[in-house]
Amino acid sequence: MSPRAARLRLGALAAGIGVLVAVVALTGELSAERVRDWVAPYGAAGPVVFVAVSAALTVALFPGPLLAGASGLLFGTALGTPVAIAAATVGGTLAFSISRWVARDAVQGMIGGRVAALSEWIGRRGFVAVLYARIAPAIPYHLVNYGAGLTPVGLGAFAAGTAVGVAPRAFAYAALGGSLDDLGSPEAIVAVTVLVVMAVAGALLLRRDLRRERAAAARPLGPGTGSSSPGARSAARR
Repeated sequence: MSPRAARLRLGALAAGIGVLVAVVALTGELSAERVRDWVAPYGAAGPVVFVAVSAALTVALFPGPLLAGASGLLFGTALGTPVAIAAATVGGTLAFSISRWVARDAVQGMIGGRVAALSEWIGRRGFVAVLYARIAPAIPYHLVNYGAGLTPVGLGAFAAGTAVGVAPRAFAYAALGGSLDDLGSPEAIVAVTVLVVMAVAGALLLRRDLRRERAAAARPLGPGTGSSSPGARSAARR
């Protein structure tokens, strides 16, 4: 693919996301309560409708915590949690698929050096890389959705890592959404505790894994080779 075609592909992806964000913004101010108003009239089919609406809003970069909170507000914690997990997984997988279909080939032809090595590392880690990205604090959910689509991570690994990784926070936000009238309730306190534990555990796990990867990269590869030889390491990776 020519550099011009690659830039056009990336521009098309960015423009498409921008259009979706603008469409959502033009519908007026969105909130958990408004999402609830959209879904509530559907009765027993409400969870299915919520997953569909939430997935579309996720592609348009709508904040995930608000959607999970809306799920708890609508369905209560017990049902709202699995609904929020399903919505986050479907929405994330949809964004991942769009990114992969539109721009992955373009990006693969443009990157090199450390970025290419990082992409290969993420692809090798697959499920674990996605899981850590979901658990670790300060990594934007939408960045993982679209960014992972540009890497070699498989669709199944991405979906599974997303479902498992978002589950604790989905529970926490759904519980908070279902406890808006009593944020001092035991359910709300447990939800806040889960968010704090997830932030700390995610940071520690990511730090440990990165240390292991650096240690493995620095380990001698065999007779006549060493960690000081970038060429040898590159040949070994191939």
